[in-house]
Amino acid sequence: MASSAQCLTLLPSPPLSSLQTHQPPATTATSLPLPGSQTRSKELWIESLRSQTRSNQFREAILSYIEMTRSDIQPDNFAFPAVLKAVAGIQDLSLGKQIHAHVVKYGYGLSSVTVANTLVNMYGKCGSDMWDVYRVFDRITEKDQVSWNSMIAALCRFEKWELALEAFRMMLYSNVEPSSFTLVSVALACSNLSRRDGLRLGRQVHGYSLRVGEWNTFVMNALMAMYAKLGRVDDAKTLFKSFEDRDLVSWNSIVSSLSQNDKFLEAVMFLRQMALRGIKPDGVSIASVLPACSHLEMLDTGKEIHAYALRNDILIDNSFVGSALVDMYCNCREVECGRRVFDFISDKKIALWNAMITGYAQNEYDEEALMLFIKMEEVAGLWPNATTMSSVVPACVRSDAFPGKEGIHGHAIKLGLGRDRYVQNALMDMYSRMGRIEISKTIFDDVEVRDTVSWNTMITGYTICGQHSDALMLLREMQNMEEEKNRNNVYDLDETVLCPKPNSITLMTVLPGCGALSALAKGKEIHAYAIRNMLATDVVVGSALVDMYAKCGCLNFARRVFDLMPVRNVITWNVIIMAYGMHGEGREVLELLKNMVAEGSRGGEVKPNEVTFIALFAACSHSGMVSEGMDLFYKMKDDYGIEPSPDHYACVVDLLGRAGKVEDAYQLINMMPPEFDNAGAWSSLLGVCRIHQNVEIGEIAAQNLFLLEPDVASHYVLLSNIYSSAQLWDKAMDVRKKMKEMGVRKEPGCSWIEFGDEIHKFLAGDGSHQQSEQLHGFLENLSERMKKEGYVPDTSCVLHNVNEEEKETLLCGHSEKLAIAFGILNTPPGTTIRVAKNLRVCNDCHQATKFISKIESREIILRDVRRFHHFKNGTCSCGDYW
Repeated sequence: MASSAQCLTLLPSPPLSSLQTHQPPATTATSLPLPGSQTRSKELWIESLRSQTRSNQFREAILSYIEMTRSDIQPDNFAFPAVLKAVAGIQDLSLGKQIHAHVVKYGYGLSSVTVANTLVNMYGKCGSDMWDVYRVFDRITEKDQVSWNSMIAALCRFEKWELALEAFRMMLYSNVEPSSFTLVSVALACSNLSRRDGLRLGRQVHGYSLRVGEWNTFVMNALMAMYAKLGRVDDAKTLFKSFEDRDLVSWNSIVSSLSQNDKFLEAVMFLRQMALRGIKPDGVSIASVLPACSHLEMLDTGKEIHAYALRNDILIDNSFVGSALVDMYCNCREVECGRRVFDFISDKKIALWNAMITGYAQNEYDEEALMLFIKMEEVAGLWPNATTMSSVVPACVRSDAFPGKEGIHGHAIKLGLGRDRYVQNALMDMYSRMGRIEISKTIFDDVEVRDTVSWNTMITGYTICGQHSDALMLLREMQNMEEEKNRNNVYDLDETVLCPKPNSITLMTVLPGCGALSALAKGKEIHAYAIRNMLATDVVVGSALVDMYAKCGCLNFARRVFDLMPVRNVITWNVIIMAYGMHGEGREVLELLKNMVAEGSRGGEVKPNEVTFIALFAACSHSGMVSEGMDLFYKMKDDYGIEPSPDHYACVVDLLGRAGKVEDAYQLINMMPPEFDNAGAWSSLLGVCRIHQNVEIGEIAAQNLFLLEPDVASHYVLLSNIYSSAQLWDKAMDVRKKMKEMGVRKEPGCSWIEFGDEIHKFLAGDGSHQQSEQLHGFLENLSERMKKEGYVPDTSCVLHNVNEEEKETLLCGHSEKLAIAFGILNTPPGTTIRVAKNLRVCNDCHQATKFISKIESREIILRDVRRFHHFKNGTCSCGDYW
């Protein structure tokens, strides 16, 4: 056998680094080597080595081992386990392999199961290849409980969950009795399986632990964590309450479980109980409960926890607690407080930087987010990760200080994050908000495994870009995936990722598309899905349903959904007020305002805001309630604490002008505060000048708008129409020439109607529809029938200098008439026809639709850009005031 001196060559020496870092501490009065250390007995060396390892003095233990071998003391089956545990503690694989070589050289590789067990543990903890662990384990001839425990724990560290469970089965098959350490590892493995398999096997493990009497705190904590991770937080709570020997880990586990499963209020309550029971919260407790305060916006409670952390020195250099505090403050819109916490932490980990950048971005402090991002890279020298990039991308798209938006995409690719799903989701959102929806779709198609956020982001993108039909088609595709999963009984490791299911965000995003397209059948289908999946009572989904039904012309359905909602926020109230306003129900709107104020006075958080008054003024405008609207305008500051904004002035200008008080509307604009952006008010004034054919004031409004918004086509079109109505053809032509010179294009009139699973769209004079010839023929015949009933075409609505006969022909081709004709020809007699239009309905179409409703015995609901018109038996709900 080689001498000890020869064996020393197996240990690292300069320039090798493994033991270079294990230098003895500076010699002091308390650290002088023992006299005669060169002649200490083997027993004293080994006892010193084991004592240092037990005290987690791993580097000192390794140095003792080196010194022992230099003193010609041969290590044995007592020394090797101690030094291998020390190596595992510092996770130095290179050193561990050299110690392993000593083990083999001294003949303990096969003869000592204790040494072999510590080798399995060392290779598992040092991040070696899994097969290194297996080779050592496989050579153990008499595997005991520790052998199996070490192997199962190593497999869990390598996230080989199924293999860990197979090893547990083999352990039982070998008649080796599991211990509490075994069950902890097995529970961890179960928690990382699919929900179905994890619960099935996890319950078996739970039952086994009860049968063999292994229900100590260690095992109970592991089982609680398992149930919580598998979504059974109530089972975790029941287990928590079932045993008395709860320690700090037990409390932390239940608080973390509740917080991670969105049981935020309970998480806060359990933390309070924890403190009352005399269990002192630590950094893990605080980092676990702060997200609950963040989601509930419990700022005062969050501040209490912050103060506790400061008093108990938990915050100093604790980047995880600091990150949670930054997130809490920013989510409660106290961004400056979040920044103070960020600056207080000296050891800033990447998670803390991410929390601050995310906080800035979420609160639209976009320049600050970008500057901090640059500082993180250039000053702190940290590499951004997927969380960083997915937070900074939204700031890039909003910030005017960052013109080259696409550059952040290139930066993500350079960092190797271009294929990360979270970054891809953020990039999809960025491109859709830039109007580059085709790039968003390319990225979406490139996402390897789409989660629910991926689908929601793409659906939102289509909605933002006005491509509502595409949004609905994508929802259908998403639902098809879920239905296919259910048919095939597919259960994946991560069901949410591989089989995405529409959630409240999906429905909230896609329902406005149903409203915009007047797709009532699709909207009802989504409503049914929401009811089946317990989403209809969600305040966000409920508000979107109210809006959808209102925009599809079903005001009664909208009110029914509103009345059944258990919780209503200010958005819900604003939506229902706007709904009644669009239908011309001004009196009911004022009643709703009273109810809203009453609900707030009863202790609720609902009170009118800026949007509420926009809806109120619009309702008064559509109902001709000028005095009521002006009364609200003058009282909004004193009675409701809301300062009139430029949007409010624009609404009141419309209110006055629509009632024929065009001069008063003009004077109101002149009274606006000089710092206000008055483009909206001038636009409203130009619109009412078109209604009342006021050329003089219309020209003033238009000239102001040409200066403020020279690229907006509708301003030129309205002025041209004002001139055309006054038969000032030359001036109208000049305006159109100016539009052409500037490259400004008029938005064509478009109407659409839902039929079956499709939305049929029609443009003025459209000949592209497959039933086009039939529709035009039907309308010509219908026009003759209408004339017999007293209908006289209003050719003043044709803003072209052509003869009367040509004008009548042009009137027959208006898009809303084509859509109505399509509805009559393709639906059973008596069916309500619902049509939507992107522009204001013209006088002739309005008059004609009254006659059509009477002749065809149909109720026709027409929504134009301003309001709803319900035609029935020859009359309209607007009373010809629109």
